[in-house]
Amino acid sequence: MLILLPPSEGKATAKRGAPVDPASLVLPELAGAREEVAEALVSLVSGDRAAARAVLGISEGQDGELDVDARVRTAPAMAASKLYTGVLYEALGLSTLDAAAKRRANARLLVFSGLWGVVRPGDRIPQYRLSMGVRLPGVGGLASFWRERMSASLTDFAGGRVVLDLRSSTYTGAWKPPVDVPVVTVRVLHEREVGGEIRRTVVSHFNKATKGRLVRDLLTAGANPKKPAELLDAMRDLGYTVEGEGPGQADVVVSEL
Repeated sequence: MLILLPPSEGKATAKRGAPVDPASLVLPELAGAREEVAEALVSLVSGDRAAARAVLGISEGQDGELDVDARVRTAPAMAASKLYTGVLYEALGLSTLDAAAKRRANARLLVFSGLWGVVRPGDRIPQYRLSMGVRLPGVGGLASFWRERMSASLTDFAGGRVVLDLRSSTYTGAWKPPVDVPVVTVRVLHEREVGGEIRRTVVSHFNKATKGRLVRDLLTAGANPKKPAELLDAMRDLGYTVEGEGPGQADVVVSEL
C-alpha cells in the first residue's frame, strides 16, 4: 500500500542541524528539479517583496515567510514527520507511533510538496512556504512542473501497490496515477441532523483530522491490502463507516471526531 498526503501550511522550525540535501530525499533523481525550484524561490523572495507576496499569496503581515524561504538552501533541516504540524499531522501523530508503525510510515507514506515534489516522513527538509498552486517565475505552475518531472518515477515507485490518495485538490495535479494503478480516493463527510433531516457536508477540520486518524490506524494495525476492496474492508475493520466497494472514490462518514 502507498498513501499519498498533502503537506500542511503549519510547520515547525529546526533549531540546528545540516541543511537539506536534495539528493538524499526519496526519488533522488529529482535532485536537479528540486534545486531548480529552490533557486527560483530564493530569487523571488530576495527581490521585490510586493511581487513575492502576490506570487505566494501572502499578506504584508506574513513577510517573515519570505525570510524563511530565502534560507531554504541553508537553514537547518528536520524530518518531515516533525516539520508538518497541521490538523492532519496532529491527528496522525507520526512521532508517537511505535517503532514498527514508524517503519511502515516511512515506507508507505509520500507527502507532496510544492518545493520538493514528494518527501517521505524520514526525509530531512527545512521550513518553507510554497504551495503547489503557485505559479513560480522561471519555473511556471508547480503542479505541471512536478507532473512532467516525476510522473514516471512515481508510477515506478508505486510498483503496483494499491494507492490510498488523501491529497487535497491543490496537490492532485502533481501526479495522476495511470489507469493500471489501483487507487482509492477518500472523501470525508460530516453527517448531522439539521431541522429533523440528516445532512452530509464536507468540513475541512473533520476532513483533515479524520484522514490523519485513518492513516494512523492503518499503520498501527499493520494493514497492507493488495486490492482496493481489501483496503476498504481494512478501514471498516478499524471501525470506520465507509461507503464504496472498489477503486475510485470512497466516502468515510463521521458524526464526531
